[in-house]
Amino acid sequence: MTRRQRVRSNEVAPQIEVMVRSARWKVRPRSAALVRKAVAAAAHAVSTPPAELAIVLTDDSAIRALNRDWRGHDAPTNVLSFPSLEPGRGTAAAHHLGDIVIAYQTTAREAVAERKPFGHHLAHLAVHGFLHLVGFDHENDREARKMERLEVEILARLAVPDPYAAPRSRN
Repeated sequence: MTRRQRVRSNEVAPQIEVMVRSARWKVRPRSAALVRKAVAAAAHAVSTPPAELAIVLTDDSAIRALNRDWRGHDAPTNVLSFPSLEPGRGTAAAHHLGDIVIAYQTTAREAVAERKPFGHHLAHLAVHGFLHLVGFDHENDREARKMERLEVEILARLAVPDPYAAPRSRN
């Protein structure tokens, strides 16, 4: 067994609290379990230390207000990430990585427009949001390619096809 394998076998999955803040999510009762699984896979892939985070499943109205107030964009979006400003200070205890907020209507619209199963798109947004919490970004082409490659790798482990591949036409 290599050192890397030993380290990975000792990893602790992050503590993930999922809060459903919109009744719209009731039509997708497995969403909380799906985002937990996607984030756990992402945490394993980037070898995060013990950590905790919150995922809020909300609607377009709530995410629009957050997007306006925090990013200056007065429009709904699919996912927002809010990294913690003061992560744990090297203690063995879990530290709060931050929060991920996902909007139901935008996620559903995009899944239909991109001809993807809702669950696949939701898993992608959860992974994408998590990677932002741990420092990945897509501010330039190089960073975007690196982040996208990692997303594709993580999603493949979840049996989710490459979200950046061109959609297949339906016959």
